[in-house]
Amino acid sequence: MLVKALRVGLGHVIIAGDFITRPRKKQRPAEQQAQVNAAAKGLTLYQFHACPFCVKTRRTLHRLNVPVALKDAKNNAQDRQTLLEQGGKIKVPCLRIEENGQTTWMYDSKVIIDYLDKRFAAV
Repeated sequence: MLVKALRVGLGHVIIAGDFITRPRKKQRPAEQQAQVNAAAKGLTLYQFHACPFCVKTRRTLHRLNVPVALKDAKNNAQDRQTLLEQGGKIKVPCLRIEENGQTTWMYDSKVIIDYLDKRFAAV
């Protein structure tokens, strides 16, 4: 019980720290942002709200100004089940990429952040 309370408290500290130190959104011309928004429609991030690796990934999404659907794999049973059945494991963060009729499940925050930087930083 003490460990759970400590974990919850630490989670709130992480979220507060993220809010206070959040980077600025990338500014783009309207037509370029429209392209980014269209490309982001095929992306979904499965995450836990207070997971430090998920926070790191969400910060990158915010910095790059990429609007991605967020799924709560901790508190939403349906999202958790989808992650398990289609992604293969309950591990977050996990980026679901749907493009060209194929679905890819990308795990590991470093891999996801690298993918996002390569795909959206230059746009």
